Amino acid sequence: MRTLISSAFISLDGVMEAPGGESGYRNAGWTFKDVEFVPDAFGIKGREQEEAAAVLLGRASYQAFSPVWPDMAEFTRYKALPKYVVSTTLTEDDLVSDWGETTILRSLDEVAALKETDGGPIIVHGSVALNHSLADAGLIDRYHLLVFPLLLGAGRRLFPATDMDTRHLKLVEHAVYANGLQMNVLDVVR
Repeated sequence: MRTLISSAFISLDGVMEAPGGESGYRNAGWTFKDVEFVPDAFGIKGREQEEAAAVLLGRASYQAFSPVWPDMAEFTRYKALPKYVVSTTLTEDDLVSDWGETTILRSLDEVAALKETDGGPIIVHGSVALNHSLADAGLIDRYHLLVFPLLLGAGRRLFPATDMDTRHLKLVEHAVYANGLQMNVLDVVR
């Protein structure tokens, strides 16, 4: 079974909305504001590209990333990886042609079936609503979190507010950087 990894930039209070500056959120671009850039803190991002065998995105994140990521040197490896977009509304005509193989999945059952295939880890970037659905369905196996020392208050959060039984996470790797950023890798205990 393939490992499904949720990778996210989050504030200390769990907000993951618009870290790169996407419009519509009052704190958009918060990863670039008030936190000194320390290259070592982002080492996990390069490692994710090397270890991932596929990328999984929700519709909104696909539509935000697909016009930009194909031409960015920082995301070169992702161009060659198969991409899967979970959406009930996207059509093949909505997919970009310069970002490699992309498949539309219509349900969480299709995501579960993808996890059962051969291959390496599947990485989820962004995708707030998809992360909520995946977590609620018990499909996420690991979290890669870069936690910024910020309290953003309002904003869409990584973890769903669903009333559910306690889920345990095991910290398997962590680091703290001079700028206050924390890297936490957590496995979902089953």
